Amino acid sequence: MGIRLLLPLAALALAVPGAAQLPQAEPYVLGQTYTVSTEILEGESRKVTVRLPVEYEAEPERRFPVVYLLDGGPDQDFAHIAGIAQSREMNYSFEPFILVGIQSVNRRHELAPPVADPRPYEQFLNATPGGSPAYRRFLREELKPLVEANFRTDGHDTIIGESLAALFVVETLLEDPELFDDYIAISPSLWWEEMKYGREAAGYFARHPAGKRRLYLTTANEGDWHREGTERLVAALRSDAPESLRWTFVDAGKSETHGTLLHPMALDAFRALYGTPSREYRGSPLIGGPAITERTAEEKALLERECTRDNSRAMTPGTAERGREALYYRCLLLELGPAPREGTLGD
Repeated sequence: MGIRLLLPLAALALAVPGAAQLPQAEPYVLGQTYTVSTEILEGESRKVTVRLPVEYEAEPERRFPVVYLLDGGPDQDFAHIAGIAQSREMNYSFEPFILVGIQSVNRRHELAPPVADPRPYEQFLNATPGGSPAYRRFLREELKPLVEANFRTDGHDTIIGESLAALFVVETLLEDPELFDDYIAISPSLWWEEMKYGREAAGYFARHPAGKRRLYLTTANEGDWHREGTERLVAALRSDAPESLRWTFVDAGKSETHGTLLHPMALDAFRALYGTPSREYRGSPLIGGPAITERTAEEKALLERECTRDNSRAMTPGTAERGREALYYRCLLLELGPAPREGTLGD
């Protein structure tokens, strides 16, 4: 039986014309990976993967902000977020940035805050928590200076993480807020230590140093202390956050789960924090737009003006669609993605 099956398959393979053979493959490169030594993290090394925007080579005098991605190893979340960064180079919906993915080796230790009693965490996580202070030292004293010395950075730094890594983001905002300018926390594990960082957030905010910072916070359909801890943090942000801390909370509980939240909300965070203005144009008559006419002096003046965040009108795509004829050639800052439940980011 086996021989009778193999013979037709062999004949089929011989019948395939040479033109159907694939040529030599070329690798598709998302970034460059460096092995970085560290004395702070018990002498271990870390893989750090960097993606540069296309403008980096095209505009050699330009400097760029940096987004540091936790759990960002080449076999972790780097490729997912790099794809989102690459999509910007087709739709230009947010500003370009240097993406730095940091490999996690033992994330349940190195990204986890200290606890009063490690035993239940060791049983639940199979790791001893408490490595987050050392990991922040690694970022501050070793990795960030290395990145700044080797790439054209502009001094504006962001940290992004999901789940336990997002807990590290929130803890860093509260414990060491000057380490980054922007904080993106996607479904943070705020059940930690019986919701410690939600319960005590107001006290942390009271001690916040001066300086402008921003927080993008989102959660999915989590229950128990995961959700309650987030709501406690939101309540503290609502009543006690310093004025210089702008924040937004996007509740994705009706549309996403803990496992599906990272990709759509990372895109939403980049658009919310670094959204770029666009311009409304008349459609072509070929697709049902108005007849082609000579542009008025006002329209010509609008086209000559550069669009910036400061001179653009903020509105949703739906609002722009309804008022299109009054918006031709004007600068718009479109509020893309899900609407935030609350916050001060757009104030």
